[in-house]
Amino acid sequence: MRIVITEFMDEAAVASLARQFDVRYDAKLVDRRDDLAAALADADALIVRNRTQVDAALLARAPQLRVVGRLGVGLDNIDVAACAARGIEVIPATGANALAVAEYVVCTTMLLLRGAYQSSAAVAAGKWPRAALSEGREIAGKTLGVVGFGGIGRLVVKLAQGLGMKAIVTDPAIAADAPVWRASGVAYRGLDDLLAESDAVTLHVPLVPETRHLLSAGRMARMKRGAVLINTARGGVIDEAALAEALAGGQLAGAALDVFETEPLPAGSPLAGAPNLVLTPHIAGVTRESNVRVSTLIAAKVAQALTACEKT
Repeated sequence: MRIVITEFMDEAAVASLARQFDVRYDAKLVDRRDDLAAALADADALIVRNRTQVDAALLARAPQLRVVGRLGVGLDNIDVAACAARGIEVIPATGANALAVAEYVVCTTMLLLRGAYQSSAAVAAGKWPRAALSEGREIAGKTLGVVGFGGIGRLVVKLAQGLGMKAIVTDPAIAADAPVWRASGVAYRGLDDLLAESDAVTLHVPLVPETRHLLSAGRMARMKRGAVLINTARGGVIDEAALAEALAGGQLAGAALDVFETEPLPAGSPLAGAPNLVLTPHIAGVTRESNVRVSTLIAAKVAQALTACEKT
């Protein structure tokens, strides 16, 4: 049986698959759509990250495909309905990169609230902006608003509470009186109340029609003035132009974005030049450790799925 891997994967995990299957591993195949389609002509499994668009057109070129492994958790680059119609199993790496994302959120929350880490060039040039940088805020005692209380959101809360933060949470999939809120030591809020109370807001929701531009200009205007915003979920959850305006006008004191409506971020984006903004290229869940965990998990699950297919 043949496996095609289109984006980077831990070498040890690739080697484990190659001992059992015919593996084509090319981390740059994602950028050569025609070559990718040709490679899938006789493939039984496909392993991707977030950039490979597993859409109906690509699936049509893969008549033998039985399994799609996702080196991550978001599935918006995979046509899950089309896969289901073909009987193709889609396997995400649920939980394997949660710690990496949670640490990114807490780290950037601290960085944004303190506001003192973008002065290296000025200090090296002989300037001494001590007064300007003495208004930073400590994380302890601040309120963290968590939008989405799945595995990553819960781990973010655990880490933040360990640093003395109070957590308030909203999740439309969980009832306001559900026992999980008390058990986790968090308080439930509706979204608008959460935004108004939080010193920092972090987003952990999928991109679906109901969450597109969930953080709109109107909702950012309801946020506590001087709050900070972190998005490691999906880019379309935030109105990027509205965010740029909220930063420029001082409504928000800072933001960190790891995901964008269009990736890579295109030239002319309204985010270019926005103040107090940290931009990273969709790597919140990618560390040396998480890459090993994610790759090992997906290698094992894809191998298991293909072995089951052979027996049927």
